[in-house]
Amino acid sequence: MDILTLNLNPIIDLTDEQFFQLCQINELIRFERNADRTLVLMPLVGGTTSIRNASLTAQLGTWNHDDTLGISFDSSTGFTLPNGAVRSPDASWIPLERWNALTSEQKKRFLPLCPDFVVELRSPSDSLTAIRQKMQEYIANGTRLGWLIDPQSRRVEVYRQGQEVEILESPTTLLGEDVLVGFVLNLAPIWY
Repeated sequence: MDILTLNLNPIIDLTDEQFFQLCQINELIRFERNADRTLVLMPLVGGTTSIRNASLTAQLGTWNHDDTLGISFDSSTGFTLPNGAVRSPDASWIPLERWNALTSEQKKRFLPLCPDFVVELRSPSDSLTAIRQKMQEYIANGTRLGWLIDPQSRRVEVYRQGQEVEILESPTTLLGEDVLVGFVLNLAPIWY
């Protein structure tokens, strides 16, 4: 299934609150919003992609729980980036102090920040060009470390602030570097 982009702007310019409500009342549809305020309807993923994503989220969550350095998020979390886009990376993380700086109301909505760390796991329906653009958008909006994991090619693209993208061919692990200190992602369950 292809990703569908919907432009309502000629008819209505949804406020942030209206977009949030639209997502809440249509809980079976996964929405993102581009910086130009067009809506992106994301298809549901298949079993293999879901298993891979669950492993990724579980590994990040376990590491984060053990060290309590921040807050990790799954693919259902919306982030309103500084450029106005609303994105939902497959996995993400922010330091605890950034979480604690949010109000209780902000914590209940799409989080008004860009995660320090993001992962996009390419599914068969994802365009590699589009997902690369999304990774560049994260970096431009403040992400410090990002991984684009492509199980189809067994390739990982590592995105860092102020650096060229690093391409890794069939790595067995990924390190959290100075962003996720001590985190090691085991890629065996992702490559299976």
